[in-house]
Amino acid sequence: MLNGILEYESAWKRGLKPDPVITVDEWANTSRVLSSVSSAEPGKWSTRRTPYLKEIHEALSNTDRTERVVFMKGAQIGGTEAGLNWLGYIVQHSPGPMLMVQPTVETAKRVSKQRLDSLIESCSEISAIIKDPRTRDAGNTILMKEFPGGVLVLTGANSAVGLRSMPVRYLFLDEVDGYPWDADGEGDPVALAIQRAATFTNRKIFLCSTPKLKGSSRIEAAYNESDKRVFEVPCDGCGTFSQILWRDISWPVDNPQKAFWVCPHCGREHAEYRKPALLAAGLWTPTVKGDGKTKGYHLSSLYSPWFSWGEVAEEFLAAKEDPVRLKAWVNTKLGESWEDRDGEKMDEEALMERREPYGPDIPAEVAVLTCGIDVQDDRLELELVGWGRDEQSWSIDYKILWGDPASSLVWTDLESYLDGIFSHETLASGLKIDAACIDTGGHHTQSVYEFCRGKERRRVWAIKGRAGALPIWPKRPGKVFKGRVNLFTVGVDTAKEAIFARLRKAVSGAGYCHFPLDRDVAYFEQLTSERLRTKFIKGFPHRYWWKPDNRRNEALDCRVYAYAALQGLIMMGLNLNKRVDVLPPLPVRERNKKSVLSMPATPTPRRQRRKAISSCYI
Repeated sequence: MLNGILEYESAWKRGLKPDPVITVDEWANTSRVLSSVSSAEPGKWSTRRTPYLKEIHEALSNTDRTERVVFMKGAQIGGTEAGLNWLGYIVQHSPGPMLMVQPTVETAKRVSKQRLDSLIESCSEISAIIKDPRTRDAGNTILMKEFPGGVLVLTGANSAVGLRSMPVRYLFLDEVDGYPWDADGEGDPVALAIQRAATFTNRKIFLCSTPKLKGSSRIEAAYNESDKRVFEVPCDGCGTFSQILWRDISWPVDNPQKAFWVCPHCGREHAEYRKPALLAAGLWTPTVKGDGKTKGYHLSSLYSPWFSWGEVAEEFLAAKEDPVRLKAWVNTKLGESWEDRDGEKMDEEALMERREPYGPDIPAEVAVLTCGIDVQDDRLELELVGWGRDEQSWSIDYKILWGDPASSLVWTDLESYLDGIFSHETLASGLKIDAACIDTGGHHTQSVYEFCRGKERRRVWAIKGRAGALPIWPKRPGKVFKGRVNLFTVGVDTAKEAIFARLRKAVSGAGYCHFPLDRDVAYFEQLTSERLRTKFIKGFPHRYWWKPDNRRNEALDCRVYAYAALQGLIMMGLNLNKRVDVLPPLPVRERNKKSVLSMPATPTPRRQRRKAISSCYI
């Protein structure tokens, strides 16, 4: 009895003990060990490798009265690692309830297994506090870690139940620009999560993310509410502190690997090897007053110790001609949001004027063929697309297979088409279709499942389109049709954004879309039938694709599915450019003949209906 009273008294005194005067940075440098499972540089943590994280660590510490810390960043900067350092500090020195939110529950599980468990196992102080999950203790699961005085819960922004499960003192919102706008119909997941911390006067909230689209970027909006700090480094020549900005990165002609930073004040050139010294002498500078309770930090990958300026320059040169790749480069390397041309209507007549005289043979530049199939009540519509270097595309064939999809005849015709060999300008053996996607939506879902059953080895895939900020091709499929068919969920909104960005390209090159002379106005009207719009739901912008009621969009759907098939091949390991490299070249005489451009074709009148399009099927 006496022992129980003494233990109770000891616990009560520990609860009254104030938090130790130690910062997250001090904890990380003394206790954090990086594992080879989760880090390319295993070993003891040292902030000297990423000195820009020191102040962020300080702001996350309980010795700092900041309520919100916002980190808008590029890739490979260390934002999530800073959050994990904060987590370890909380467990050991300032326990309390904590919620860590990832874009999805699946992502939360992956982070728990790959990074959080690695943190616990490699840090003796933490592993002594959090029990080994192999003990089958209910207090340590994939999504919940209990420790004396607190608990860490992990969840996804797509789970309203996880977001409203408990009050929390600490909130870590990771990759917030990847969150859905609505969690299970209960509202904005960020607002739901922040509400969990409302009852704590000493709460601390950390928002960390790479930005995406301007106007709808959560991390950019949070950063704009802060004091907007930027990291400045001193010039070796004049000593003036400046940001390392992309506009000040230069390189010798045809040698981007030798990229260097130029001081915007005196023009002094700084080679890559000077970066560590520049970062060590750098400091964070607030640029506005802010709301008084939020510290905001913005950092591009130009500061990353794992990316050289030369590598960033090379990636820029590879991406600058393709708007899809350029958008990803701006987001992930500059850590800036991408300004989209929202709502702009594509001009189908301008696309018709770009038609070219190729066919019936597939152009020599094409290395891969994919097919997108749209299922209607009385027909199948399909587009065969050829892909060349840097995802440059050629519309090879657009075909309508008439027939009731509930019967077998139209599927027999489709199977014959997909098994065909298509003549090629330089490949004597021709090309076969590498992959095909068939939409399972509509009234003939079971017929599509039946057709696709047993054909996955031939890369004939059953797909289902889903709107929202999803990847074009999923990491793994679901099972349907009594578990015998894999169903792949395609991010159709993401695919449409990529396709429309490339349709706007007016000069041949990476991502450019080529069309043959036999494409008529009806095809282009369908291809450009939709446009991107923004509406506000509960005060938050929601982007969606809108189509007038009287317009058809089968050609756009077919192109989306053909593009999804290419992304499926890439997920399986296809290197498109390497496939192009092994193509035999055109003979010189033929190459000179192709270089002579014909006059643009006369636009077809709008009133003309689509006629049967001749096929290049052999």
